[in-house]
Amino acid sequence: MVVAFGTGLMMGPTDARLAMPVLSFLGIELPEPVQLPAAAINSEPIVGAMSTQSLMPSNPQARNSNSKSATYMVGEVSANGEIIINKEGEDAAGEVLIKQAKRTKTEHVATLGYKIRETHVNIDTPVLEGTGDVPHERDITYDRINKENDGNIRDQTMPSGQHLLVDMKNLEADFLNSESRLARAMQDSVIAGGLTMLSYHCHSLHPAGVSCVGVLLESHISFHTWPDEGVITLDMFTTSEKPLLPVLPSIKELFGIPRVNAETGEKEEVVTVWSHELRGFRTEDARKVHHLDGNSDISKHVTSPLEVVYKEHVLNMETEYGRIDIWDVKERDDTPGYEDGLRLGLAPQDPRWFSYEDASPCRLLFLDGVLHMANQTDRVFHETLVHPAMFAHPSPKSVGILGGGDGGSLREVLKHKSVTDVTMVELDEKVVSVSKEYLPEISDCSDIVGSKPNCFDDDRLSLIFTDAFAYVKEKKEANGKFDVLVADVNQPENQDEYTDADTVNALVESLSPLGVLVINAGEAPMIVDPRADKGMQPKREAFTKLLEAHPKIASIFVFEDAQSGYVDPVAFLVACRDASCRKNWYGQTDEINYQVFDRLQAMKSKKPALIQFDGATQRSYQVPPRAWETVYCRREPEPFECAYRGLDMTKELFEYYPKNEDESAFVIRESKEGAENDAAVYATVDIPEGSYIMPTHLAASLEVSEDSAKDSNATAHLEGVGEADVLTDFVDYIDENGHSARDGSGKIYVEIGGSRVIRESDDASEVNIRRWVPAHPDGARPKYSPVYDRHRHSFDVFLVASRDIKAGEEIVKPGDLWDY
Repeated sequence: MVVAFGTGLMMGPTDARLAMPVLSFLGIELPEPVQLPAAAINSEPIVGAMSTQSLMPSNPQARNSNSKSATYMVGEVSANGEIIINKEGEDAAGEVLIKQAKRTKTEHVATLGYKIRETHVNIDTPVLEGTGDVPHERDITYDRINKENDGNIRDQTMPSGQHLLVDMKNLEADFLNSESRLARAMQDSVIAGGLTMLSYHCHSLHPAGVSCVGVLLESHISFHTWPDEGVITLDMFTTSEKPLLPVLPSIKELFGIPRVNAETGEKEEVVTVWSHELRGFRTEDARKVHHLDGNSDISKHVTSPLEVVYKEHVLNMETEYGRIDIWDVKERDDTPGYEDGLRLGLAPQDPRWFSYEDASPCRLLFLDGVLHMANQTDRVFHETLVHPAMFAHPSPKSVGILGGGDGGSLREVLKHKSVTDVTMVELDEKVVSVSKEYLPEISDCSDIVGSKPNCFDDDRLSLIFTDAFAYVKEKKEANGKFDVLVADVNQPENQDEYTDADTVNALVESLSPLGVLVINAGEAPMIVDPRADKGMQPKREAFTKLLEAHPKIASIFVFEDAQSGYVDPVAFLVACRDASCRKNWYGQTDEINYQVFDRLQAMKSKKPALIQFDGATQRSYQVPPRAWETVYCRREPEPFECAYRGLDMTKELFEYYPKNEDESAFVIRESKEGAENDAAVYATVDIPEGSYIMPTHLAASLEVSEDSAKDSNATAHLEGVGEADVLTDFVDYIDENGHSARDGSGKIYVEIGGSRVIRESDDASEVNIRRWVPAHPDGARPKYSPVYDRHRHSFDVFLVASRDIKAGEEIVKPGDLWDY
């Protein structure tokens, strides 16, 4: 029926009993029967064309109710098979009312079973239906459907819900092909979840399989089975705020009927993969407090991804202070690690190297939905958090740990020989007891010489259970106590105390004069991030600025590590009360390696004390990734040094070539009579202001540590050995041509090229070159600046023309060139 088909009401062959009410609804009066032409009647039936009977009115009187009404006829069948219904009557004027194209002969969907059976989706009969009969009195009264078990009014008015997806394989084929058994399992799952089933509907499929859906008071449950493959995929959605995850074990038990392996005769292990999502639209406040919100760590790492193929909820505990969760997980692309290989005796090319099934699960500790620790990356994280700060101090004795109830930070601190006392302040005693029971390896100090088997039993430890930040603020005796303070708590975005000026002041005041503070600073920035106070880490920026403004903080460093067990690289922040920590922070690789050897306790097993941190690792921390610099320079107003993040490519380079005077922009000649220097440097060409002076020679400046220079001087004058002329000359050369780095790193840059011959003068009218980067307007290097950290070498060596220099003019530098 064309009209019906066009309006979306009907498709397929048109029956008179269906067509008449549709035409009446459209206001079309029905004519007397009119015969089709013989050619049309005797031809092959046109499936879907209207029969004359379909146009007959049920009330003959209706045909004559209005003399002016038009009459209708099925008048023509065109050469191409179209059926045309013309309008007749006084006002018809030959108008075509309906024109239906000839339809190709076909079959109704109900007659296509043999085809659809091949594609596994045909509906079989009878259909199994029910109203959710359960083995107890079914109560859907007002009180039941509108109140929870605790008597509170059920809140299903918010546009939100929970969605549980469950995929299972290796299941029994007969079970997956039985409507009744599956329907029973579905109803029992609903009961186990404390939900209410209103009705259910199951269909058997051909050649095998069942599809079911159950309508719940709270929403629905549905599934589909593949018996030959032993697979079922199920989803349950509820609009109730009642937790949906607790029903998962029941679903596994009720639907997890294992199949028997045809070859071994043994039951196969049922594999279950699942995902849980909070759905709909919650308020921001509601999202923040829900530990399974899509932005929570427990959702990102465990409950949401289907790629996490193994999820075992080891512990769920509500304490006085919050929620503790422990999960064991494996991802689909996990493979056996080094210890797994030893445990399983895996040989090269063993296929088990490529299977997650032979990888050990990773145990995750969550506090209020925030990932606190992963046992497989615990050592990497805690070494990164603790040791850069510990080695930034010359000899830490008293150490404070805020939080850290898992024991990882404590373990790393106790490896230092110099440590005499540790004060740990942990809010929740249950975090410590749970960690000792379920994550014992984290607080294991049995391999450290001089320590107890469990770190929490070490005599140097004072363990206090109270709010860590409140303790620091209220306990005045803590002022000036800690050589190193490790904040092993949440990152700033989850710890409001970091934005409180009084709390930050208390943290600083708790440090000794050479004290060092370190925190987990959260997710590392990206180059595309907006200004820090407007982006994803505004609280970190607020904390950093509070430290910058504090008069007792001298240096701030940021660094990041990608091996700490989080999806994104983790950022860390170190703040020092004294600028002397820069010397330790910027130490050379071999210097730090020696400190690691000298300052850490030996291990009873003879294994290395550290698996992540060493001199080379610390060297990588000394230069923050470019994203830190980029985001820092989006501050308003832009920091002064951001204008010098790279050499100005619009300026010319003027080099000195001693063996090629034609190409050289400079020449060295004897000084004028009476000059202090024997030689002087002159320009051979005009040099515009801002141009770079001898950049290649200056970039090759020799870097010597102040300690090396002192040791060389002492060695050159050893008593009873005689003067070491070579060392004496070397020390003298350093004194004459070197200048100390302005970053406090304890480095000396020694000019070894033509620039060392340039004459100094205190007469400003003579001077025509200056440092590339002028002194900071504040008179000192900023306490925090990723720009200075990334470019500190170039900031200390390059020179530029301070004005236009004419050919033949002597090059003169100021006497205080490298003074800050």
